[in-house]
Amino acid sequence: MSLNTFGHLFRVTTWGESHGPAIGCTVDGVPPGIALTEADIQPWLDKRKPGQNKFTTQRKEPDEVRILSGVFEGRTTGTSIQLMIENTDQRSKDYGDIAQAFRPGHADITYHQKYGHRDYRGGGRSSARETASRVAAGGVARAALSAMVPDLRITGYMVQMGPLGIDRGRVDLAEVENNPFWCPDPVAATDWAAYLDELRLSHNSVGAVIEVIATGVPAGLGAPLYGKLDSDLASAMMSINAVKAVEIGDGMAAAALTGVDNADEIRMGPNGPEFLSNHAGGILGGISTGQPVICRFAVKPTSSILTPRKTVNQRGEEIDLITKGRHDPCVGIRAVPVGEAMMACVLLDHLLLDRAQTGGKRGLIG
Repeated sequence: MSLNTFGHLFRVTTWGESHGPAIGCTVDGVPPGIALTEADIQPWLDKRKPGQNKFTTQRKEPDEVRILSGVFEGRTTGTSIQLMIENTDQRSKDYGDIAQAFRPGHADITYHQKYGHRDYRGGGRSSARETASRVAAGGVARAALSAMVPDLRITGYMVQMGPLGIDRGRVDLAEVENNPFWCPDPVAATDWAAYLDELRLSHNSVGAVIEVIATGVPAGLGAPLYGKLDSDLASAMMSINAVKAVEIGDGMAAAALTGVDNADEIRMGPNGPEFLSNHAGGILGGISTGQPVICRFAVKPTSSILTPRKTVNQRGEEIDLITKGRHDPCVGIRAVPVGEAMMACVLLDHLLLDRAQTGGKRGLIG
């Protein structure tokens, strides 16, 4: 089992390595007749691509996607869609020093312990380069969602960098694309720039928390127990490189609430039931409520830093290692479009599952 595939009906298989000739994915389960071209996918890849500012890795990859199959005359055919992104700026020589050594905080040592053979160039398959394939698949998912649920919107943003969080009272989603951190708080973005500059120049890195919100999600997506929308969301977000925790709605903070505080009370509105709060993050019993679906995930600090760290090599010798190369001082920045892509993939998957099981019918209230 290679376990390179995720999804139930909307299935994505990613392939390729950081320093191979190309990366890409095979996307299956897309309904036929969906309008789709490279131009529908490229803007999302442009959000993720490296080298856009001094706060991300300076590897220069255009990340231009090619559709190789599954689309004819600008529309999906219902067959598998093959997407390819060429690697053009590999510098494999940067990794010669770690061919026989294990970088602390990386998957080098676990890959070796499991497989006994690994691609040490940029981490090979475990590199964050793989997430470009996910973003491409997310572009396909967004195209399908746009056709099937036109009012659905997915927005990701950073809410914390290291110890510095946003002020929720200053949140303006229109600010998200006005700074290099996808931050909805312009004051926090300014503070983060100074903070990250200092860390970057001191050869250090820092983690982050990303929030992804989906509005316009229909009620009824997901299923009890083993098909929960939130469990699939958590799994999808946790599968992103460097993610160490996932929350839905209030998440861990819900443990500090009482039942009176936590219950999302309900009243009847002109168009049906309306919730008076959203502590549940738009999901109850594994099924969407029709409220915004809110998910957060924590990304650890980039492990590749120029500060010497203690480790061992394959001979078992203790050494100090500096990880050379071009790396993100805060990998959470480029995780924002990846989180959006995974949200899109999971929502489309569950929309297709729901359509297959219920035909989209809903229990009437009122």
